[in-house]
Amino acid sequence: MTAHSAPIAVAIDAREIETAAAWATAVAPHVSTVKVGLELYLRHGPEVIAAVRGANRVGVFLDLKLHDIPATVAGAARSVAGLRPSILTVHATGGADMVRAAAEAAPDTKIAAVTVLTSMDEKDLEQVGLLGPARDAVRRLAVMAVGAGARALVCSPQEVALVRAEVGPDVTLITPGVRPAGADLGDQSRVATPEEAIEAGADLLVIGRPITRAPDPGAAAASIAAAVRRAASSSQGA
Repeated sequence: MTAHSAPIAVAIDAREIETAAAWATAVAPHVSTVKVGLELYLRHGPEVIAAVRGANRVGVFLDLKLHDIPATVAGAARSVAGLRPSILTVHATGGADMVRAAAEAAPDTKIAAVTVLTSMDEKDLEQVGLLGPARDAVRRLAVMAVGAGARALVCSPQEVALVRAEVGPDVTLITPGVRPAGADLGDQSRVATPEEAIEAGADLLVIGRPITRAPDPGAAAASIAAAVRRAASSSQGA
């Protein structure tokens, strides 16, 4: 992360590896991180990590949301650790032993535990048997995951302040569901603007379509990054 890059992970949700590489190159001067999700990784494999990293000085966030028995998750984490991702996601609902297995298998990668998906609302939580409201489910999963060795957590902007109070200042809080004011919500339910997420205490904002679907992704990244830097500066000065 350069001195001028903003704490944003751009979700590179392209179908083709050439498009993914082009988007990553366009946004890299402005943001700290690019995120490779499950679909892109399964379509192109490890090659896509090298493609989006290229010569860019950005971290790579490998968002696979691993969720299986501890031994299988450990093996999966170990298999991608050689790609040197800055961050690798697992589902906190896999339990403490699973989170711990991932952290031990990839000690040089920051394991981020996903608490409750930002696409889920209270009805969804009830259907899968998670005791709500969402804030309570997120808090329980966050505390459990950090205790098991997760060094980062993924939660919606609406739960950041609550989670920060529970886990302290040393855990990286990553927030999807970030949309500039007026942007389409897409498939997200629990959302906030970049400024609101920073003010709440988020460390890394995941932003995808408002940047990658813009006519000029580089310009969109630059504009949102400037707003985020201003918000971060104001938050630190408060």
